[in-house]
Amino acid sequence: MTTVRTRFAPSPTGDLHIGGARTALFNWLLARHFGGAFILRIEDTDVARSTHESIQVILDAMTWLGLDWDEGPFYQTQRTSLYQEMADQLVAKGKAYRCYCLPEELEAKREAAMKAGLKPKYDRTCLHRKTAPADGPFAIRFFSPDEGKTVVEDLIQGRVEFDNSELDDLIILRSDGFPTYNFSVVVDDVTMAITHVIRGNDHLNNTPRQIQIYQSLGYPLPKFGHVPMILGPDKKKLSKRHGAQSVMEYQTMGYLPQAVVNYLVRLGWSYGDQEEFTLKELIEKFTLEAVGKAAAAINPGKLDWLNSQYIKRMELDELANKVLPFIEAKGYSISDIDLLKKAVLSFKERSKTLVEMAELSAFYFCDEIVYEESAAKKFLTGDSLNFFEEIIHFLSKEAILKKESNHLLIQRLSESKNEPLVKIAQPLRVALTGRTVSPPIDEVMEVLGKEKVIQRLKKAVEYIQKSEIRISKSETNPNDQIF
Repeated sequence: MTTVRTRFAPSPTGDLHIGGARTALFNWLLARHFGGAFILRIEDTDVARSTHESIQVILDAMTWLGLDWDEGPFYQTQRTSLYQEMADQLVAKGKAYRCYCLPEELEAKREAAMKAGLKPKYDRTCLHRKTAPADGPFAIRFFSPDEGKTVVEDLIQGRVEFDNSELDDLIILRSDGFPTYNFSVVVDDVTMAITHVIRGNDHLNNTPRQIQIYQSLGYPLPKFGHVPMILGPDKKKLSKRHGAQSVMEYQTMGYLPQAVVNYLVRLGWSYGDQEEFTLKELIEKFTLEAVGKAAAAINPGKLDWLNSQYIKRMELDELANKVLPFIEAKGYSISDIDLLKKAVLSFKERSKTLVEMAELSAFYFCDEIVYEESAAKKFLTGDSLNFFEEIIHFLSKEAILKKESNHLLIQRLSESKNEPLVKIAQPLRVALTGRTVSPPIDEVMEVLGKEKVIQRLKKAVEYIQKSEIRISKSETNPNDQIF
């Protein structure tokens, strides 16, 4: 069997979006499945729009996803002499010809065809030209057959036929010496011995032109497979309003690369009812036969769920290292790694993303707690003063705080006051975290430690006392405005 060689060939004119990332992933998996080679090629001949920054973003995104390449990256701008050589070969064979038409002449032809209700198509003026302008600039056009059909035997879409009469003599080499897409991609795939061309189905209409160029150059065809597009959750064209489109946006939003890979591969590919796959399983099970023809719709909820599963299974040390930059981005300097690990452990089972984990666990690392207004109004009241003072008194005698003893303290306090447990726990939660939702409060106390718990409880007592004074003054002088 011929060694499978696939490629990913992005244009560096912006970020690597999820459609391109999925295409790269499918090519990578196919190559890895057959023990072949995955080639990275940068199609940067659009010099006006290609940037070094975009190239680096593409490389960074693929590295983050774990899509390592075996050869490359190759840059088309460094291969222009090869394209010119191949174009000259086609001219010598009578399969291509020089076109001296000026841009304004071509535009006039296009407008005339449109007015006549015809499809704009080059009229082969230069094919029949007897004499060429002296030293005039010229492009090279491919001589496309007029009759018959060009057939694409697509691995995903099936057999697709194109009438040759619908195809015109496209320019393959511009007057500036740079190739056009349909020509450069064939030359590159031929010279890089690509066996499988797997790409988005927006390229399907380009394929008959490329097949004709392969045949004119005398090279065998690779196998083509055109992957359906990705739609938004509303089954319409994917747009910015649907959330992240760039791969690196997913990184910024706190998703793990393993989860994003798992999510992307399931956009169009399936293996029974299985949802979660290890990388080893994907390589083992991936085939193009299991890629569907229909467009796939993104499902942000599915990505959240997948990401939460990977977070739950990740080793604590690794997860702590992953979430650390997100906590530091919130302005916290982490010197106590043990505290970090305990905080991460307390949210490991309940976080969908690393960003969410950083936000939820921020109260562990801040010096001053900021109370949610509604939570403070409801729970930090005079009724809580006695609870807090008794807890402070008890904890001051403890050497260290343990979850079990913390729970026992709250339970005994609840029984002695003849109050439901929640009447003790919720005010305590607001005092220690600033909010009404957190991990179990006895666990929070253990992670924070004795010093921080007492410090925050004293602050809560002070807050309540000041609030009581303000309320008292307000009741004494009802017409006074309280700020």
